[in-house]
Parts: sequence; structure tokens; C-alpha cells
Amino acid sequence: MFEAPHPYACVAELRSARIRIFGEVNPTELPRLGSAAGRWIVLATVLGSSVASLDATVVNIALPRIGTALDTDVAGLQWTLNGYTLTLASFILLGGSFGDRFGRRKVFVAGAIGFAVASLLCGAAVNIEMLVAARVLQGVAGAMLTPGSLALISASIDHRDQGAAIGLWSGFGGMAGALGPFLGGWLIEVAGWRSIFFINVPLVIVVVLVSVRHVPESRDPDAADRLDLPGALTIAAALGALTLGLIDGLPLLVGAGVLLLAAFVLIEVRSDHPLVPPSLFAARVFTVANLVTLAVYAALGGVFFLLVLELQLVAGYSPLLAGLATLPVTLLMLVLSAPSGRWAQRHGPRLPMTIGPVLAAAGLILLLRVGPGASYPADVLPGVFVFGLGLSVLVAPLTGAVLGAVSPSEAGIASGVNNAVARTAQLLAVAALPGLAGISGALDDPAVFDAGFTVAMWICVGLLLTGAALAAVLLRPPRRAPELDQVDCLPQCGVGGPAVAPSRAAR
Repeated sequence: MFEAPHPYACVAELRSARIRIFGEVNPTELPRLGSAAGRWIVLATVLGSSVASLDATVVNIALPRIGTALDTDVAGLQWTLNGYTLTLASFILLGGSFGDRFGRRKVFVAGAIGFAVASLLCGAAVNIEMLVAARVLQGVAGAMLTPGSLALISASIDHRDQGAAIGLWSGFGGMAGALGPFLGGWLIEVAGWRSIFFINVPLVIVVVLVSVRHVPESRDPDAADRLDLPGALTIAAALGALTLGLIDGLPLLVGAGVLLLAAFVLIEVRSDHPLVPPSLFAARVFTVANLVTLAVYAALGGVFFLLVLELQLVAGYSPLLAGLATLPVTLLMLVLSAPSGRWAQRHGPRLPMTIGPVLAAAGLILLLRVGPGASYPADVLPGVFVFGLGLSVLVAPLTGAVLGAVSPSEAGIASGVNNAVARTAQLLAVAALPGLAGISGALDDPAVFDAGFTVAMWICVGLLLTGAALAAVLLRPPRRAPELDQVDCLPQCGVGGPAVAPSRAAR
């Protein structure tokens, strides 16, 4: 139900860092939040990020209807999700670099327009192949749109109001994440699955008009002259080969994907302008946090892909009820993520990064009660509640650990790498889990799907416990306090992928 977007996003506010605005905006003339210009800027960025998060939130809910309408099996639904996640994970770091070099507003607007065009193609799809191709394009557009949203606020609002502006951005994003399952389920029942894509178009029109008229352009004159296109294309090819190989059971392609991943590492080590700076991994906490991210977000990708199918195909829930079923996860994260992040900042991330995955794993064990005729209060709610509680304990400290392990000047790229790791984990989990659980073609057989769901949830439990063990064994109390004044997991805090914090140059 949640993205491989970022329905929630942990936002690190580097309030201690000096605010530096580059490009075509004079820092002394940046609008205050309370001004008309400031409100327009927040509207454009909030609506832009919400379009992406809403789309990702509701696509999972629509999967059973898409499968029926386009006569496809589980593999087709895997590609419906992974077509988007594949290109988003591959190019999201490049999208941020594009904004720094060519202009953040320009890239943000281009991403929004591309997202709308791809959404039209998704809604008009006559077969699963057309839908997957459109989702691939949508992911490319999302990689341009997603990083620019928060960066525009940091580059366009007076630094005295940036904390409040980021709070509004996060709060409204959290509301979008909370309302998405309900609105998406209702829209699917009333107007059909195609409507969840068509609804993006009028929203994007507003984003583009407001951005062009009211959002100032900004860029980083110190941005690298060359972009790491070889690295971006290599990682895209690697993830594509792995995804196709895992979904279709082709070991040679999986092997090719692994070799391409090795080639990507070599490219980054030798590059003067790497997409993923190898120096980041010299920090032990950063490396461990990303290993935990890989394990935990793989589990989350599998859960949110398969749970919505289990509720509709096996338990007989409507799209609306399936969307509402997991609402407690969102609400718990809205309420508890910020306190969890602040606790971890004071005491260190090791304990919450250990306890959180264990609680989430316990929630998944409770969700094994879901089956034919499952009662929501007795069979669904307890598991969803404990699972959401675990995520609320985990996600903010995880993001805080990533950002606290690097200097403020590296926060943007560090959060971008962590975001890409999370999305890659979800991509591979959605590709691999159905095959491992024996449900690759089981859309028309609820009994087979139910049995496979049980196997898949136990695999996800194992992934979560692996993440907990990594945190418990490899994390140590920090030798120094993080340089961040405050790490707030504001209401967008999420399971789709951590937020891409603005680069230092955007601050």
C-alpha cells in the first residue's frame, strides 16, 4: 500500500548548518513563509510530492483489479510495481544532480510534466505490457520530481522560516499518506482502477502553473561539470537484469545482474564524480545503517505488496476496506515517529533499530491469522497495530543514524544513497518473494495464494530479524554527538523510502 514511494519521509533538518543559497535567487530577498510568494512555493512543493506519494500509495490497492482487467498473473503485477521502482531507484540520485546543475525548478517542473504524461499512458493501457512500459517512464519522471520537492523549499524560503516550511511539507505529505489508501480505495470502487492514474493530471497541471509563476529558479554553481551517466546506466541495467531474472526464474540474468553490480562498484571507485561516493562507507555507522535498511525495507516491500492482495483475493475485502485496513500503520507513524527520532538522537539509534524490527516481525506473525473470512478486529488489526508500532520505533532512528554518520555537507548525498538502497531492497523483494513462496501464478487460486502468503511472511520475519541482529551486533554508542541540531521524523516518515534531503548547496 505504500510506496516504493515515499509515502512517508524522514526529514533531517540541519539547522546548525549555515544556510547557503546559490543561483538566480538573492539570499537576502528570499520570501518569508507568511508571504504570498512563500505560500505559493509551499503549495507547489507539497502538491508535487503528494502526487508521487498518493500514486504509489494507491497502486498496490488497485493490483487485483488491474490483474483482472488486463488478464495478467502475479508476474504482471510484480512488473506493475517494479517498473516504477526500477527506474526510480536507478535515477533518483541523478535527478538530484540534474536539479543542482540545470536548475531545481526546471527539473522539478519537467519531472511533474513527465509524471502526468506517464500517468495518462498508465490509465490508457490496453494490456499489461503497455502499463509496465508507462510505469517505467513514470519512475524516470518520479526520479526528477521527488528530490526537487524538498530542495526547492530549502533553496527558495527565507532560512528563518525553513523549519516551519519543512514542517508543513512533511505534515501535508503525512496527511496524503494517511488519506491515500482511503481515497484510492474509494476511487477504484467508484471510477475504476484507471482513475488512480488519471487523477494525477489535473493535480500536476496545478503544480506546473504554480511553479512556473511563483517558484524562483535556483542552482548550484559548484555542481560537477560532468554527471555520472555511466554509473546511472550501469546500475539501471544491473537492477533490470536482477528483476527480470528473479521474476522469470532466469539464473543467467541474475548472474549478469550481479556482475553489473560489481561493474557499478568499480565505476564509482574510479570516477571523479561518482553517483555514490565510496568515501561515505568509510563511516561504520553509515555502512551498518544501510545494511539494516537493505534487510528491513526488503521485508516492507514484500509485506505491502502481498498483504493487500491477501486481503482482497483471500479475505474478500473490497479495495476500500483493504485500503483502510492498514491505516493504523500510517497513524502510528504520524504520532510516534518524531518522538522516536528525538529519543534516538539523545540516546543513540542502536536500541530502537534493534527493537523496532523485532516488534514489526511480531506483527507479521500475528498477520498470519489473515485468511478466508478474516475478521478485521480479531485477525487483521492486532498484527497491523504491532507492525506499525515497530516501524514507528525504527524508521526515524534509522534515518537519523544515516545522517548523523556524515558531515552536514554530505547529508544530501547520504540521504539519497539511503533512499536508493531502500527502494532497491523493495524492488528485489517484490521480484523474488512470489517465486520463493510459490505464488507466481496464483491470482485465480485463493487457497494457493493463502499458503504462499504464509511462506512469504515468514521470509519477511527473517529479514526483519536479520536487520535487528545487524543493528544489535554492529552498532556501537557514538563517540561524538551528531552534528545535527535536530533530526525530526516529521509526519511523512516512511516505509516507502527515506526522504532525499536537500544538498548542502540548497540550504
